[in-house]
Amino acid sequence: MPATENPTSHDDRRPGEPAARMPRWLPRAMVLALALVACFQLASWAFHQLISLLLNVLIAFFLALAVEPAVDWMAARGLRRGAATGLVFLGILVGTAGFFALLGSMLAGQIATMVQEFPQYLDSVISWINATFHTHLSRVEVQNNLLKSDWLQKYVQDSANNVLAVSATVLGSLFNLLTVALFSFYFAADGPRLRRALCSVLPPSRQAEVLRAWEIAVAKTGGYLYSRGLMALISGIAHYVLLEILGVPYAPALGMWVGLVSQFIPTIGTYLAGALPILIAFTVDPWYALWVFGFVVVYQQFENYLLQPRITAKTVDIHPAVAFGSVIAGTALMGAVGALIAIPATATLQAFLGAYVKRYEVTADVRVQGGGRRRRASSALRRLRRSLHAEPPAAPLEGRGTGDERDMDGRNGNGRAGEEEGKGGKDV
Repeated sequence: MPATENPTSHDDRRPGEPAARMPRWLPRAMVLALALVACFQLASWAFHQLISLLLNVLIAFFLALAVEPAVDWMAARGLRRGAATGLVFLGILVGTAGFFALLGSMLAGQIATMVQEFPQYLDSVISWINATFHTHLSRVEVQNNLLKSDWLQKYVQDSANNVLAVSATVLGSLFNLLTVALFSFYFAADGPRLRRALCSVLPPSRQAEVLRAWEIAVAKTGGYLYSRGLMALISGIAHYVLLEILGVPYAPALGMWVGLVSQFIPTIGTYLAGALPILIAFTVDPWYALWVFGFVVVYQQFENYLLQPRITAKTVDIHPAVAFGSVIAGTALMGAVGALIAIPATATLQAFLGAYVKRYEVTADVRVQGGGRRRRASSALRRLRRSLHAEPPAAPLEGRGTGDERDMDGRNGNGRAGEEEGKGGKDV
């Protein structure tokens, strides 16, 4: 059987006719695709190179939003915005320096005490080991073995080799701190000019939305900072009083440590804040450490359920679960920076979207009411059902008086008297 010819392979060109040419748009499309890929790669490379700067600018922006209410308050009283911003940042610098000075003196004193009392600690540990395990250790032998150990020599050698890396890390941190301070100063001092420059490239309908979002961000971020500062002050004073009563050394520094760390480090700040005073109290008396631990737990409950809702009700009114989730999400996206700005950013977004979400009144249903409102909701539901299933009132007959005097059964407040009154009116 002869093979059938494939109709698709048949050449319909006439003899001498040239082959089909490439479309004119194809080279341009290929060049455009290559250019887009190159631009994407360049933008991705530039973003990864500038990620540190972008994070610093983001931190500076939120810091400027936090201090802008204080700058506006001073500027409204005749002080120039540059001078007002400088005074605010000077106060922040003095407070930070004082905190680290107190903390440094506390740590230096504790380290010096531990170095001085280390032989006594070592003797007590060796005596306990000898008495428990029937050994014959001596402090001189332990010290010689410790100083001549391989891991200690390796640790000292690695530390000496990493001095340059540690110095570079410290210098980089200082540079980032100065970058954040510089950008935040300009953002706060030139806030109106920055808003004017941003709104100049937008149509009038969008300018109002941008200004509204900016105002909400300033209110929420500033409110978050000031509410946290107030709670840090209350927490610091409370813990200082307890540590002073117990006679724990460095009570002012420890109180300041507990107040600031517990409020400005999300999620784990409470545990970090309470660990240091418990440890210092344990060196004085183990029972004091137990007292401090109990006070930290009790005060945390008081703060979570009584103090914090009243202070942050008008500033950062977000649910604790939402705040916890936003901190986790911010940490996953941007690390420690995201954890710091997660709560004010979430509060700003919630307040901005709340202006455009229409809310309706919830029906009086038991399933949507709290436990304390169950009885009131049940009674309201019964009244609603009675009003729906009740018969409509009869139309008032001539001579029976007004409808306001009668109830849903056609009777007035005197029972049968209403019927008698109606009969009398009919006879007349």
